[in-house]
Amino acid sequence: MKSLNLPPFEYKVKKQNGQIWIFDMIRKRYVVLTPEEWVRQHFIHFLIESKGYPAQLIAVEKEIQVCGMRRRFDLVCYDRQANPYLIVECKAPSVALSQVVFDQAFQYNLSIAARFIAITNGCLHFCGEISGDGKFQMLAEIPNFCG
Repeated sequence: MKSLNLPPFEYKVKKQNGQIWIFDMIRKRYVVLTPEEWVRQHFIHFLIESKGYPAQLIAVEKEIQVCGMRRRFDLVCYDRQANPYLIVECKAPSVALSQVVFDQAFQYNLSIAARFIAITNGCLHFCGEISGDGKFQMLAEIPNFCG
């Protein structure tokens, strides 16, 4: 897999039925290792080990309703009161982080209502904060957990 702009971590992989699987510590099971999953697993470990997010307050690939359609977000981190704090949209390293990707994250956040929205392809990461009056402000980095 491609080297990413995220800290390395010790991961467990296995080969089964001609596919490589990686262990997801949040879902507590092996999942097929795709380029997007490589990014997602790195970002999960980055949030926990570098930004202080408790693993038990992170949800991975849960289904939500967005404008009457079923969608699946990549990551949502909750604060200690179980309020959505950060939503993260992960893409494969080969996918450009365009306005379309931000729009997807914003659309998911209509249902989630997280304070922070981030997008990443493992090489680049962008994050912003939604203020109380609904304005979006880009941030220099992913916020540390303080929930």
